[in-house]
Amino acid sequence: MSELNKKVFVYTELQASFPFNEVPWKEMNPNLLQIKGLVRKTWLSGINSNSVGGFYEFDNLENAQDFAWNLFPEEAKNFGVSFMTKIFDGGITEEASRGMKSPHY
Repeated sequence: MSELNKKVFVYTELQASFPFNEVPWKEMNPNLLQIKGLVRKTWLSGINSNSVGGFYEFDNLENAQDFAWNLFPEEAKNFGVSFMTKIFDGGITEEASRGMKSPHY
């Protein structure tokens, strides 16, 4: 991770197929907003797979790791499915992302 990194991204995906209109996102969003360090989340729904996931931005690595390693696995357990989670350094990619007009910078 870059030393000055104050931006960390987490990608998550439930290994299941749920049409997005069956995902209880209206009930989940208020709880998600309470997660320490969460800056924003973008919900994702797989085309032709109906996998459900998200792209999260956190204010630091520690908060991102807590979510990815502790909180999100419990959420997947509640759905009774396996999951995939990846953590990305948003600091090291800033210049390249700004050049692509990313809304996250």
